[in-house]
Order: sequence, then C-alpha cells, then structure tokens
Amino acid sequence: MKKIVSAEWLHEHLDNPNLIILDASLTNNATGKEFEKFDKTIPNARFFDLKNTFLDQTSAFPNTIPTPTMFEMECRKLGIHKDAEIVVFDTNGVYSSPRVWWLFNVMGHKKIAVLNGGLPEWIAKGFRTEKTHLTLFETGTFQANLDHSLVIKFEHVLKNTEEKTFTIVDARSASRFNGTGEEPRKHLKSGHIKNSINIPYQDVLHNGSYKSEQELYALFDEKCTPEETLVFSCGSGMTACIIMLACTIGYKRHLKVYDGSWTEWAERNNLKK
Repeated sequence: MKKIVSAEWLHEHLDNPNLIILDASLTNNATGKEFEKFDKTIPNARFFDLKNTFLDQTSAFPNTIPTPTMFEMECRKLGIHKDAEIVVFDTNGVYSSPRVWWLFNVMGHKKIAVLNGGLPEWIAKGFRTEKTHLTLFETGTFQANLDHSLVIKFEHVLKNTEEKTFTIVDARSASRFNGTGEEPRKHLKSGHIKNSINIPYQDVLHNGSYKSEQELYALFDEKCTPEETLVFSCGSGMTACIIMLACTIGYKRHLKVYDGSWTEWAERNNLKK
C-alpha cells in the first residue's frame, strides 16, 4: 500500500470492504490555536482519538506512545482487523494523520496510508461527506507487534549527544530550534538537542499537502545524507511524524521518532525559565 493516497484514489476505493477510514483530527494543538472545524467527515470514517485514547495516559509527557496491549484493544473496539487496509486523514490537511501512520507502523501494521490534503482536499474535490462518524461495527481482530527500534527514548538521545550514531531532525520552527522563540509550554526554554538539524514541518507541505518527491528530496539532501540514521523530533512527538513521513516519501525510509521530543528533553534536563 502507498504511504500517501489522493482524494481521487480514496473516492475510487470507498466500496472496498477491507478498507478502514480513520479520522484522526484534533480540536487544537499545544499552542491552543483552534484548527478549522468541520461539521462533516468522509463517508464511513471512524474517529481515531489521538488525544484521549491512543496514547499513554499515565505518562508525564504529552502524546506518549501507548502500550501494545492497549493499542490492540482500542483498535479492535474500532472494528479494525489484522488484514485491514487503512487510510487516515485529518481536518488540517496533513497534521495529526502522520502520527497515526507511524503508530500503526510501530505496531507492525504496514497497510496504512495518509490522505494527502486530508478533509479539506476531499471537500475541494466535491466528494460526498457525512455529518457523523461510523460507530456501528463488529469487534476487530487487530494484532499489535511492537517494533521497539522505531521508538527512540531519552536514554538513546542522551547517549547520542556524546557518541553520535544518529542525527535528530527537529520539526519545530527555526526560532524555537535556535532558542529565540517561545515554547508552547511557557515554563520551558527553547533551543535544540546536540547533533540536531532543523527542518520545520511547514517546509515539507504546500497548501496542506505534501510537496512532490523531488522537492522533498532536495529539502532533505540539503541538510543530511542518505547514509545518516535519522531520528525525528519536535515539541511533543506529533509534528515529528509529518517530516518523518515526508522523508520516507521523498528521501529514504526512516521511521525512528524520539517520542518524548523537546518537552521531555527540556524537562529532564531542567531547561526551565
């Protein structure tokens, strides 16, 4: 299955009985800025709740990856089968949907794609919408098989500051990366982790969709090399997945994400104001 699909592709495959459509929209991000709200969704879409369900609610840090047992259980509640083909989208074009794409890959499920341009692109194409999400379905058979190598932890990053084995690609803005801008979590200083480069997530997008493979290749090739092992980071692990997926589309398949990202790094290193 392709990593990203167009609205036209999804429209042509709506009647595929093995296709699961997930709406991973958020109501707001860490800054409190409201995303555009829609009173509609794609037909047969099921709501994938990133902020309240598909995360570790016991973690001290936001958006932490859930346990495989919990992820498997919640996917089954959504009627997701182990052989399902999945398309995930969000209302912001491309924002939270890549996080879901990464989570499924981490849990061993590769048959998933992001809808390029999300719901805005679907609506722009004039395709049919529904007012509510699908809520009636049989319990699924999804099975989670966690790939630990794709989830980078604080200890790995700390060791990498002394013995560089990978390059961190930071998706935050240049001002936050350079330490001149404010962090959404006001008590934390901005700045960056040693052995990091900065590719703001907005740079891989155009009008809410991913840029072309050629444009993405040029963007990554300017900052890193195909031989480097890349690990993606941001403020809390969400926008890191946008540039992670951009890299796999246009440069080289790198799926490692520092899940705690700058929030954990700054907290645990006492980088506070």
